[in-house]
Amino acid sequence: MSMSKQKIYWYCQIAGWTLVIIVEWIGYWLQGLFGEEVFWLGIANIILGISLTHLYRLIIKRWNWVKLPLIRLVPRVAISVIVLAAVMSAVNIPFDKELYADIFVNEPNYIFGYLVIWGKTMLAWVLSYTAYHYVEQNRNDEIEKLLLKTSVRETEAKVLRSQLNPHFVFNALNSIRALVFENPTKAQQGITQLSNLLRNSLLADRRKTVELREEIKTVEDYLSLEKVRYEDRLTSYIDLDSRTLFWQVPPMMLQTLVENAIKHGVSKAVGGGFIDIRSSLESDKLHITIRNTGVLGDKEASGGFGLANTSQRLDLLYGHEAHFKIYQENDTQGDGPIVCAEITIPAQSEGMFRREKQPLGARS
Repeated sequence: MSMSKQKIYWYCQIAGWTLVIIVEWIGYWLQGLFGEEVFWLGIANIILGISLTHLYRLIIKRWNWVKLPLIRLVPRVAISVIVLAAVMSAVNIPFDKELYADIFVNEPNYIFGYLVIWGKTMLAWVLSYTAYHYVEQNRNDEIEKLLLKTSVRETEAKVLRSQLNPHFVFNALNSIRALVFENPTKAQQGITQLSNLLRNSLLADRRKTVELREEIKTVEDYLSLEKVRYEDRLTSYIDLDSRTLFWQVPPMMLQTLVENAIKHGVSKAVGGGFIDIRSSLESDKLHITIRNTGVLGDKEASGGFGLANTSQRLDLLYGHEAHFKIYQENDTQGDGPIVCAEITIPAQSEGMFRREKQPLGARS
């Protein structure tokens, strides 16, 4: 079990000051001056050194010096070193005068010498302690900023995941109302599909990702409701690689893109149009393409919320590992203008599973 920072601090204090005084004792011993008085004076210096530096520790923590900019921290550290050295000198000089009076008689600048000797010791301690906590404080500040940024990004992601266009709900309800007397069975089916969509929208803010097969079921419910309104003017094709069915994707993302494709593409085409959704696995990454009848034009004007939503969510979840692009395809087969959206999603984590199962089959 690792020691707490408090225990490590006291171990370092005792060991550090003991080592300093042992070096002093060795110096006295080499000069033939070591005795009982020197020993007890050394013990007193250990206690005094620990007390003074611990007091400095309390002051620096009490006034949060480590949060100060360097231009304000450096003078405080310098003054602290001088004060601590002066106290140590003031305590030691009277004892040394009594023990070694002949030495002090021949050394008129002894006070300055004491300040220099103890000043170097205190400077080493103060710089080590202050530098350690200054670096630690900056690291903690960076961690707090990162946690705050992560929290903000998670909040943004939840908002983005839970979006469902209220205009679609209004149109779907109108379509279902028209079917109540004309085709009650289809109306009941429409209510179930709309209920599924609303439930998935509400649950989206609780889950970062869902399996692709689950997201496709949401898209199918959405397309079925839109076909009630557009009838033969809307045709859809869904072709999924069985290896991609269990890959994790952001919830409601494909539904948002399909909604955008119908609103800005199919609905504006005179003869209606189509939606084509395909998935594949390439280079251990999931690739999804959504092609639809339409003219891309200005991305901001024609993409609306859908494009910004997709880009933001992929960035929040995967960073630069995921890619999204939308472009106008060249009309080489005479099928009219076609817009293509491409999404690339990496494996989210080691915990993300990709299981091989029997294909669910293409849906249309």
